[in-house]
Amino acid sequence: MEQARPASLASSDTVGVTNPRGSSPFVLTCDHASNFLPAEFGTLGLAAEDLSRHIAWDPGALPVALRMAQALDATLVETRISRLVIDCNRPLDAPDLVPPVSETTAIPGNTGLSEKQRAARVALSWQPFHGAIERIVEDRLARGQETLLVSVHSFTPVYKGRNRPWHIGIIHDEDRRLASPLISALRRLAGVTVGVNEPYSPADRVYFTLERHARSRGLPCAMIEIRNDEISGETGQRKWADLLTGIFSNLEPEEARGSRSSAVGKSVQSASQE
Repeated sequence: MEQARPASLASSDTVGVTNPRGSSPFVLTCDHASNFLPAEFGTLGLAAEDLSRHIAWDPGALPVALRMAQALDATLVETRISRLVIDCNRPLDAPDLVPPVSETTAIPGNTGLSEKQRAARVALSWQPFHGAIERIVEDRLARGQETLLVSVHSFTPVYKGRNRPWHIGIIHDEDRRLASPLISALRRLAGVTVGVNEPYSPADRVYFTLERHARSRGLPCAMIEIRNDEISGETGQRKWADLLTGIFSNLEPEEARGSRSSAVGKSVQSASQE
């Protein structure tokens, strides 16, 4: 029998909002901020060491996002439940919304779920996260406050045996208003290898949060992916947060273009490690 969700896991505990009335035009999201598994899920059948791996979260992403939010006076919305329970950066009909496998690791606790169990996970984490972003964006737009959405992620240096040379990647679709000046600024940094729609692109189904909250409203947006060995400790986290803060402090989005000719054409790969 499915256990009732403990009162301690009310929705306010499963999503975090920092600086909800921030003056910055930027609203940051951290979709895979935590590897926390509520007690009701046990370890989902995984070994304890698996829960510290990238399959459970985006290591280093939250400290970078928090430091950026503080420096920019920006709003940050973060998940507080592991994506192993439910991936908040996926639509509700996605096959990996509740991932049965992440990279090559099977997740026993995610197999054979009933519709009731899936719905409970949606209510636990997915709905509070997207509801928080929705309220913040709508409130800002109602006040006439400029709003640009940026999601902060990290990625593994090696994926299924393939080395990933990029220190940072910027993910975008055909709307490049925010991505183009961001990529240009990053490329001016000495010794930094910048991926453009690498190691993922929207074709990999990793752009959902931005599609839902920014693209649906015509707001500029971009996704940041930092290689997680770059931000595994406080020194690297501070370095990248400060670099990005400096760039965002002076970033001017480009004017909207009518053409969709720059649409992403990258082939689809597994997205379980974004």
